[in-house]
Amino acid sequence: MPNFIRCFVVSFIVVVSTLVLIVFVQQFSTKTYDNISLESLYVAPLESSNKAVPDFSTYSNVTAKKRAFFAYLKPEIQRQNQIVLKERDMVFALQEVYAQQQYLTKRQQKVFDVLAEKYRFTGDESLTIEQTFESLIRRVDTIPEALVLVQAANESGWGTSRFAQKGYNFFGLWCFKEGCGFVPKLRENEAVHEVAKFRSLSHAVMTYIRNLNRHYAYKELRSIRQNLRTQDKPVTASALALGLSSYSERGQEYIEELLSMLRVNKKHMDTAS
Repeated sequence: MPNFIRCFVVSFIVVVSTLVLIVFVQQFSTKTYDNISLESLYVAPLESSNKAVPDFSTYSNVTAKKRAFFAYLKPEIQRQNQIVLKERDMVFALQEVYAQQQYLTKRQQKVFDVLAEKYRFTGDESLTIEQTFESLIRRVDTIPEALVLVQAANESGWGTSRFAQKGYNFFGLWCFKEGCGFVPKLRENEAVHEVAKFRSLSHAVMTYIRNLNRHYAYKELRSIRQNLRTQDKPVTASALALGLSSYSERGQEYIEELLSMLRVNKKHMDTAS
């Protein structure tokens, strides 16, 4: 075969191979990054989360009361954790895109801004986009279902407190704007906080999980979780409970109480549906 023909054939093969590679890369990129959108974060709301809170004080049987309490909360806890998982996957996808392109498209930037705003806490330092990704990876993560359940039981008296019954506040969460919630009966004169009132169970559980994921007081909880992720170990309720000393003025005593509740009520959580 003459040299010029051989060179032509080789050049043709190189050009075709390059075109095939470009098309493949474009298709792969489209498949990978088409899901980066706010619509992809949507999880359908639960009708039950807008209904009135059941009157758990009517239960005379303790076991039945516990099971009913857990059964009421579990669907919304699972839904909120599903949302967080979608957000976490989105953070990793955005980080990968930015690492490859060194920029985000308008649509990708919108998703990034929404997530950064949701998990930003008052007083956070200004961060570069790379630092923001690292912060989001630490913050955008699930809270074990069992931990949410026992904290809700502990803080709301198994759903019987007036804050839970009238405002979906199962977690003892405060707010600081006048009229934002209920004024505690034992609040000191100079205090300004109120016990937050939520519009639905969904709103309450979302706020609680977001609070643990972004508030500076729970940095230890997030560090424990991140270390477990790094070591490819399960993120358990008992492990994260150790990072909740700031949730209550009782500190370590509060943690021990949660750990005890986790042990005692495990069988009731497993049977709740």
